[in-house]
Amino acid sequence: MKTLIIKAKDIEQEKVKKNIKNSLSNDELVVFPTETVYGIGANALSSKAVKSIFLAKGRPSDNPLIVHVNNQADVYKYTKNVSVYAKPLMNAFWPGPLTLIFENNGIISKDVTGGLLTIAIRIPSHLIARKVIEISGFPICAPSANISGRPSSTSFEHVKEDFYERVSILIDGGNTDIGIESTVLDLTSVVPTILRPGKITKKMIEDILSINIIDHSEIFTEDTPKAPGMKYRHYAPKGVVTLIDGSMKQVVDYINQQIKSQNDEKIAVLCPDEYCELIDLKNIFKLGSKNSPETIGQNLFSLLRLMDKLDMKKIYIPVVSSKGMGQAIMNRVLKAANYNIIKV
Repeated sequence: MKTLIIKAKDIEQEKVKKNIKNSLSNDELVVFPTETVYGIGANALSSKAVKSIFLAKGRPSDNPLIVHVNNQADVYKYTKNVSVYAKPLMNAFWPGPLTLIFENNGIISKDVTGGLLTIAIRIPSHLIARKVIEISGFPICAPSANISGRPSSTSFEHVKEDFYERVSILIDGGNTDIGIESTVLDLTSVVPTILRPGKITKKMIEDILSINIIDHSEIFTEDTPKAPGMKYRHYAPKGVVTLIDGSMKQVVDYINQQIKSQNDEKIAVLCPDEYCELIDLKNIFKLGSKNSPETIGQNLFSLLRLMDKLDMKKIYIPVVSSKGMGQAIMNRVLKAANYNIIKV
């Protein structure tokens, strides 16, 4: 397949808009940036288009997709029995990195929802993502633009590696801002329940709703998952990732011991900046300060992808604080490590 590359700055050109509109209307795939990660988008109203996403990504068909819309009114077109909590959350966090789960009224295909009776929806804040939805004239389902199970794409180089000549259009929007996928909140349960953590934290949601909500983001299900990341291995490089949990000194001592005993050039360490000078290894990569989870979130997936380019066989990552956005980071690295964690 011939892939057209479009620069974000050219999105308002009539020829560009026509190309995007035609591709999506013809059930083809368009990759575009969002504020979280890049998405691989298709017409959410077309079963054929939706199935092509699963095929391109190698994604299991029971792993639901998130539908992206441009305004709150669209939510009511595709849902029913909308929770009283929805409106204050939409007003507070949309456009932005919060996905809400509603009851599906049947207009959106079950191919999108993984066969469930629920549907996940959000309004992205990224101007290019919003423009793609506007140009199409219909809702866009857009999971992260990466091969299923691998680290998500946070730069144009990532999506070009994965999908050049496999999709109709790639839109070059540079690097994404947040680097971690959206928070997913289930509004079909009696008490709103977080299924995937992200930049919008439990406390932020509780502050808006003035109630205590439930966090099920660490539950790994064998059944059909209500949200991406609840069943299948995610975010993983090809090398074996091991998380090390303990004080900074304990973690550094353990990693240095492993490096010394293994004497392997294919060992890498991804760690907060504060650890780097204390670890005796050339293949050490800075995630950002341990006090800046936002920076770690921006760098995490890029560095995990770099591990594959460098053919790293063993990758050590210190556990970071799970406060605030740190919970979302730990959620991703735990899955990348397949829950392989050593306490020292």
